[in-house]
Amino acid sequence: MERELEVTKKIAREAGRILMEIYSGDHSVEWKGHDDPVTAADHAANKFIVAELRKHFPDDGILSEEATDDPSRLNKSRVWLVDPMDGTKQFIERLDEFAVMIGLAINGKPELGVVFNPATNKMYYAVTSNGAYLEEALTIKRLHVAATTDPSQMAAAMSRSHNSPKVDLIKERLGIAQQIQSGSVGLKIGLLAEGRAHLYLHLGAKTNQWDTCAPQSIIEAAGGVMTDRDGKPLQYNIAEIRNLNGVIASTGVMHERVIEETQKVLAG
Repeated sequence: MERELEVTKKIAREAGRILMEIYSGDHSVEWKGHDDPVTAADHAANKFIVAELRKHFPDDGILSEEATDDPSRLNKSRVWLVDPMDGTKQFIERLDEFAVMIGLAINGKPELGVVFNPATNKMYYAVTSNGAYLEEALTIKRLHVAATTDPSQMAAAMSRSHNSPKVDLIKERLGIAQQIQSGSVGLKIGLLAEGRAHLYLHLGAKTNQWDTCAPQSIIEAAGGVMTDRDGKPLQYNIAEIRNLNGVIASTGVMHERVIEETQKVLAG
C-alpha cells in the first residue's frame, strides 16, 4: 500500500492548493439541498482528484461526493471514497476547519485514509495495518489515541454547525463535560487520533461513506474504534451511500458504554 499512500498524499496536497486558491478570493455558493452548500472549490478539487485517481488506479472504483455515482463500483473490490472538501460551511465562513479526504476501501473495509487541512498544512494519514501519522511543519509523528479512562478528563469532538441536544445528554450521562469544536468530520476524528479528544458522536443519517472511510482508517490505525450507533461495522462500497445508523468514534476505552447510553437516550 506504500504506492497508494504516496500517490494519495500528493493528490490531497494538490487538491488542497486548488482549494486555497479559491479560498483567498471571492467564491459563489450553490445549494444541493437544505443546509447543504457547495462551492466552485468543491467542484474544482473533485475534478482534479477523480482524474488523478483514474490515471493512477484505472481498475479501481470511485465514489465521490461531487460526482455522479457509477454503480459499476459495486463490482470492484477496491473503491476510493472521496470528499474533495469536508467542511464546506467553514470554508464559506472563512474558518480554517475544512479538509480534503480520500479513503480506500478494499472488500468493503477501510484500509487507507488521508485527511488534509490545507489552511493549517496538517495532514493525517494512515494505512490501517501500519499506523496513523500526522505530518505538519516538516515533522511527522505517529499517532495514538489517549489512554485516559476517567470520563471527567475526557473531551468530545463536537460539530461547530450542528447542535444536538441528544449528543449533549449522552455526554452528560457519560460524565464528559469538556468539548472541542471543529467543522470537518475528518478533523474531529483527527483530534481523537492525536489524543486531544476522546469521543465523536453523529446520531443521524447525514454522514456518507466518503465522510467516514478515510477518518476510520486513521482512527483505527491510531488504536481507536469507529462503528455505527449499535456498535456494528460501517459498510463501504454498498449501494446506500449514507451511514443510516449514525457514527460513533472513540478511543475504545468505553465504546460499549457509549453505545449503551446512546441506545437509552434514543429510546427516550
